[in-house]
Amino acid sequence: MCEKSRRVNRWLGSVFGEQAVPEFEVSARTMELLDQLVQISEARCEEVNLLIDDHRQKASEYSSDGAHLQELLHQSVGLQAGSVSKPTLDLLSVLEGTAEALAVKDTSIGSFVPAVNKLTNDLAEAEKTDRTLGRELSAVRKKMTAAIILRKKLEEDLRKTTQAQQVEAATAEERLLNMDFMKNKSRDLTYRNKIAQDKLASRQMEDSLTHQAIVQLSEKTTALKQEIVPLMKKLEPYSDLSPSPALARVKIEEAKRELAALDADLEQKVDLMNSLST
Repeated sequence: MCEKSRRVNRWLGSVFGEQAVPEFEVSARTMELLDQLVQISEARCEEVNLLIDDHRQKASEYSSDGAHLQELLHQSVGLQAGSVSKPTLDLLSVLEGTAEALAVKDTSIGSFVPAVNKLTNDLAEAEKTDRTLGRELSAVRKKMTAAIILRKKLEEDLRKTTQAQQVEAATAEERLLNMDFMKNKSRDLTYRNKIAQDKLASRQMEDSLTHQAIVQLSEKTTALKQEIVPLMKKLEPYSDLSPSPALARVKIEEAKRELAALDADLEQKVDLMNSLST
């Protein structure tokens, strides 16, 4: 515990320096935490020191290499530091940047040419890939356009089909309503017909007074009139002859009586039919 306290106090003194160490609660827990901070801080400081030493060593090596390269440059080319013009330095800087961009080992023409050729091949391959992708994209666009047109056509067909179904549904509903109306009307007519038949049966009407019998009688009358026409034509030559007045009056009276009887019978039947229908 005493060793931890001394180590913590020493570390706090190094951290705060000339400033006073803030007061804190001294306990086993706080000393344990501070001791852990001390160990972490010392480990970090040691790592930083090692990193600083490594950088210093590398800086020394770079400085030595720079001096060596300057010596070689001075001996082989005759150039000294500060004797190179700014345009030359700019060109050398561009050359250096190009070499780094091309990832060549040196700035000789033998290193630049393969690197440039490789970039040219890569560019050609990229352009080829771009053309292929362009064709594929064009095909996809055509398919998409065709799909959009087809979709619009299907939507239009669906709209027309829906409208046709609505019209058919309305027509079918109207037909059902008409069918119901006709069924109701048929039931009503059947019921009224039955009532009329019951009335006729209760009144014991003769078959000769039915509508069908009257229609048949009218048809017979029409047929008789048609049969009389040729007979009347045969009698036309004898129309100028003077008939017996007495006999003519008798025939006329008989015809009048028969005609009056037929009219009375027909009116009676018609009145009876009207009363039954109401």
